[in-house]
Amino acid sequence: MDDLDYTRKFNLNENKDEEIRMILTSVYNSLREKGYNPINQIVGYILSEDPTYITNHNNARTLIRKLDRDELLQVLLKKYLIG
Repeated sequence: MDDLDYTRKFNLNENKDEEIRMILTSVYNSLREKGYNPINQIVGYILSEDPTYITNHNNARTLIRKLDRDELLQVLLKKYLIG
């Protein structure tokens, strides 16, 4: 079969979901290293979009600001509800 006989699929959402997971994990670990309750701090950030909820340690604040809050909430809900 010739390579031109089929269409390749590209799923940008899977790549974006993985990027969000990696950033959240990094931010979570940075908050924990600094002695914060990571869940409370991340929830505070999501609700307010105030970056001061996130530590600068390991560039966590810069990382989390790369994420769109709507996309972040969508990924979190999808993971929680669908698995």
